[in-house]
Amino acid sequence: MKLLIADDEILTRNGLVTSIDWKSLGIDQVFEASDGMEAYNTACTSKPDIILSDIRMPRLSGIEFAEKIKEILPDTSLIFMSGYSDKEYLKAAIRLKAITYVEKPLDLQEVKDSVQDAINEHQTRLQTRSSMKIQSKETSSLLAQLLTRPYNEKQEEIEKLADKLSIHITPQTYFTSFIVKLRSGDFNAALLKEPFDRFQDILEHYHLKSLAVRLHNVHYVFHIWGEKIPSDTVFSSIENNLKEMFSPFSDFYISRGETVRGITKVYQSYTSAVILLQSSFFTAVNSVLDQKKLESDASSPTVSSGSTDQFLTLLVDNNQEDTRDFLDNLYQVYFNNTKLLPNQVKDTYFRLFSSLTTCRQKLKLTSESTGQESILQYLEECFSFDEMHQLLCTRTEELFQSIEGASQEDSTIFIIKDYISKHYSEEHLSIKEIGDHVFLSASYICTYFKTQTGQTLNHYITEYRMERAMQLLQDKRYAITDISEKVGYNNGNYFGKSFKKFTGLTPSQYRDKMLG
Repeated sequence: MKLLIADDEILTRNGLVTSIDWKSLGIDQVFEASDGMEAYNTACTSKPDIILSDIRMPRLSGIEFAEKIKEILPDTSLIFMSGYSDKEYLKAAIRLKAITYVEKPLDLQEVKDSVQDAINEHQTRLQTRSSMKIQSKETSSLLAQLLTRPYNEKQEEIEKLADKLSIHITPQTYFTSFIVKLRSGDFNAALLKEPFDRFQDILEHYHLKSLAVRLHNVHYVFHIWGEKIPSDTVFSSIENNLKEMFSPFSDFYISRGETVRGITKVYQSYTSAVILLQSSFFTAVNSVLDQKKLESDASSPTVSSGSTDQFLTLLVDNNQEDTRDFLDNLYQVYFNNTKLLPNQVKDTYFRLFSSLTTCRQKLKLTSESTGQESILQYLEECFSFDEMHQLLCTRTEELFQSIEGASQEDSTIFIIKDYISKHYSEEHLSIKEIGDHVFLSASYICTYFKTQTGQTLNHYITEYRMERAMQLLQDKRYAITDISEKVGYNNGNYFGKSFKKFTGLTPSQYRDKMLG
């Protein structure tokens, strides 16, 4: 805390500064002033929490100084000092809500007690204000949430909350709703307090205010309002500041609803932002969506119904150049599309991913380690079209690599590896079982596999399981115990030891390293 001592007697100031252990009282900084005007200037720059001031000073009396300082520092606690028992001064001190009135000659213990009282009052005031802010924020959030519903459904509640917050809204007030959609809400929301406060200050600069609420963990809604329609420059500033607010925590999309007049139409602005957000999947991550921009950038889908068959034919023929052209065209068709919903395109992409699996079966290639169920789950949770398309391109390139490698691989080895890829999750997968599948004895299959591949069959099985575990550990949705079972280890401790032997890290250490 900071203390200002204002007194025209230098001996008094020096005595107070040197005779009291201010740090023991929680005072970190002590400022001095020799008259009322210097005290005012010092207080304006240093913003003291407590002022210990003489009543009578040159240029500006203690009372005049206190009256001026209360206008800019209303929370500062005042303690007056005077050798004059003047009732008028006492009345003024009471009117200014001074903590106490200390008579000269000063009693140091009395000064310390007065300062301690001021500290206690200051802390109580801060706690009360903090509590009031929390209550006000909760009320504001509730009002913001109610405004995401039709006005006539919640009219009485909305009016009560607006009155409680002393919000002055007229039928001429303009509202614009913004929605921020995050990839992940897995962060401490308290970290948003400082950037949120800065955002409010920026809105105040434009004579705007906002009501904000967090919905479904990954959505933030801002209803921004004022008496004038914001210009494009103001909207651009709002959008840039929202970007700065959320970019340290997650990828995001921001949609801006239409600007409406009157609180009864806020729901209209909000729903227009929701509709825009449905198209966010097809735009670049961390972008802002508004209707004009989407309409200017929008493409018209022209993918034929036979695209899946065409893709499969290109894959089976190992026509790599035309396949890449097909994928490029697919990207151009869907990126910035506003005509289709994400689920419609995800269905198309699921069929394309299935074509990769069908091609592997037709060409008798080893099955992918990621099954159809995992692909479906990934597509359902995919945040952007870019990510989904890139995964399809990556899997396609992996298929071409498998095709090139398969021409050099013995057919029996292929069948063995394919069988392992389909049964590695079974704890009791055995060499005898694999041998029975290819009609070879357990001893012969081990020798044959080692001769053809240069590694033992057991080592290959372990390696396959560990590589699959490494993939799953990069997805934090899966608990380590679940991953253990998914790769054929019902004993979690044994899985952990095997994984560390293979990678040099425990499963949890590997996950922390990969996910940062």
